[in-house]
Formats: sequence, structure tokens, C-alpha cells
Amino acid sequence: MEELYSKYRKSAAFFVVYIREAHPIDGLSPLPASRSVNDPKTFLERTEVASSCAKKLHFTMPMLIDDMKDSTARNYGGYPDRLYLVGKDGKVVYQGGPGPRGFKPDELEEQLKKALGASPVGKK
Repeated sequence: MEELYSKYRKSAAFFVVYIREAHPIDGLSPLPASRSVNDPKTFLERTEVASSCAKKLHFTMPMLIDDMKDSTARNYGGYPDRLYLVGKDGKVVYQGGPGPRGFKPDELEEQLKKALGASPVGKK
């Protein structure tokens, strides 16, 4: 995603939306050894976990944080995680499958090219 962001960021707005923690220490998880954070109970805690995640993963894309009611995750089916392309009219143009196996950046890029109707800025 960072590659797509770098390539198209002058032509389209990109955001990572941090939703609820997928594998918290204090929750159920098929991956007990890899869990390192508690499930945030407040928006401030969620913001701190999201910030830590962004630093750890070296994100350069802007990050938005879902509210504590998980409105974005519920409305977009974003759990565990997904790739979306939203058109200028606010309608969903592309919805990827559940991640990480459902991530298909090439499909997203094809839809992005169609939505933009041209090559990325600086490319021909």
C-alpha cells in the first residue's frame, strides 16, 4: 500500500483507518504469541495504539481512527481489514476481500486508474 500511496498520492487521497484491535492480549486470538497490546477501552488508548502501530509499520499514509462504537468497521465491513476505493461522489468503487489474504493491491490499482481516468501524476 505504501507503494501505491507513493505513486498516486498527488492524484488521490489515501488513508489508513485504524479499527478495533484484532488480536488484543485480553481478547480471543488464534495467535497468542504475537499479541502485544490490550484492547483499548477509550478513544485516547485507541489513538495511542494506532500511533504505535503506524510507527512500528513505518506508515507514511495519513491515519484516521475509528470511534469506540466501531462505526467505520461496521459500516464498511472493515474487520479484520480491507482495501477500499471511494469515488469523488462518495460511493464505493472497489471493496477488497477480508485481509490479509483478501488484499489485492493490483486490483485496487486498476480500479484507481479507471477512477482517475489517467496515469499517476508524473508518469506516462
